[in-house]
Amino acid sequence: MSFLDNLALGFSVALSLQNLAYCLLGTVLGTAIGVLPGLGPVATISMLMPLTFGLDPTTALILLAGIYYGAQYGGSTTAILVNLPGETSSVVTAIDGYQMARQGRAREALVVAALGSFFAGTVGTLAIAGFAPALSELALGFGAPEYFSLMVLGLIAAVVLAHGSVLKAVAMVVLGLVLGLVGTDVNSGVLRFTFGISDLFDGLDFVAVAMGLFGIAEVISNLERKDEARAAVTLGGKGSFLLSREDFRAAWPAVVRGTGLGAILGILPGGGAILGSFASYMLEKRIARDPSRFGKGAIEGVAGPESANNAGAQTSFIPMLTLGLPSNAVMAMMIGALIIHNIQPGPQVMNANPSLFWGLIASMWIGNLLLVILNLPLVGVWVQMLRIPYRVLYPAILVLCAIGVYSVSNSTALVYVMAAFGVLGYVLAKLQCEPAPLLLGFVLGPLMEENLRRALTISGGDASVFFTQPVSLALLLLAAGLLVVMAMPRASRLRDAAFEEET
Repeated sequence: MSFLDNLALGFSVALSLQNLAYCLLGTVLGTAIGVLPGLGPVATISMLMPLTFGLDPTTALILLAGIYYGAQYGGSTTAILVNLPGETSSVVTAIDGYQMARQGRAREALVVAALGSFFAGTVGTLAIAGFAPALSELALGFGAPEYFSLMVLGLIAAVVLAHGSVLKAVAMVVLGLVLGLVGTDVNSGVLRFTFGISDLFDGLDFVAVAMGLFGIAEVISNLERKDEARAAVTLGGKGSFLLSREDFRAAWPAVVRGTGLGAILGILPGGGAILGSFASYMLEKRIARDPSRFGKGAIEGVAGPESANNAGAQTSFIPMLTLGLPSNAVMAMMIGALIIHNIQPGPQVMNANPSLFWGLIASMWIGNLLLVILNLPLVGVWVQMLRIPYRVLYPAILVLCAIGVYSVSNSTALVYVMAAFGVLGYVLAKLQCEPAPLLLGFVLGPLMEENLRRALTISGGDASVFFTQPVSLALLLLAAGLLVVMAMPRASRLRDAAFEEET
């Protein structure tokens, strides 16, 4: 099928009444989650995943994807009007966006954020449609050694790009790999790390682990915070949501640069929306004729990061769809959703399930269009959501999590597993250990073990097979190069400086 035929198939799937309704639901939920501080797409997707079991796989992924990129839009609204980023990727937007709002330019900030996000989302969607098929064809030639080396590279890149200490990120990946070993060995039938508990014979449930690490742990962490009185900057009357010629001239180059930078960084493991937004802000500040304007209401400081985080959110789907390799925690959730629906993630998805592949891509563009149409008129509604007190919000989340995880297999054991990982996630947060590398290790661990064993079986136990295959060797050399670069003092300082911008 040609490119246009594939897109036609995708839009025919995405525009069906059911998929369109769930796309709308996902984007609205995502925006709401982006607005509310203390929540995020990872926790929300983990909570809602059990509700997708009865849906068609394509519909389920459209819903979950809408939550992810919808959250990028919602986070910018409160960052601009309330100086309270609902999403981590919107932290940078608050720096200049809130100052613009205080100067009576809230409309301009919201418009450039929405239009920049739509442009970036469109470019990101086109990048997926253009590059994903080629990558899938390339990946179809991968054998077990290449897949193992690719996953090694993905985990090392996730460590390099993780927040905070590299040593702690490595420890989280190793812990995730160990947790992925729990259960019955498929090849030998030997029980591993089950401690005689029958509920662990089939391994740790992905939904329970994800809900605990991100949903329950987030609730526990936020219970330590006091409710804050939040005053929103008003839009000031019924003015038009249009940019002046001067604002447009200043913003559009930043939108283009942010889109390109975010699209590239979104593909990298550990990148996604967050890294792109901070990198874009640093770039705009460095190339500006007057860097002192930043932090005082520079429109480029809103246009660039908002474009970058949405482009990154879109292109992070590329390695997930083509290689079965999650680039961040949300993509790990997506792979979990595919596995739950009995779909093997990887390059065969495009050929075996073309309606799912192209329907998801088409739904992303439709979802971005819906977000632009909905977000600006509903700004007042989103800000009013901030009036919901935490003492009401969090108990409701706990109940939904318990019901959701119990519904997976009608087992109370999963509720206990979720609670245990909730406590673990809270402890990790206190120790400043990021849980995302743990989840990536947990998802990739069984796949790495399977490909490692398969490669060694084919080679008769000869480990040199990983170095005699050209693609496998190139991936391993790239992984080693990343480690060498990170060991250099200058690279380490640059990494630390990039993440200091976030705080």
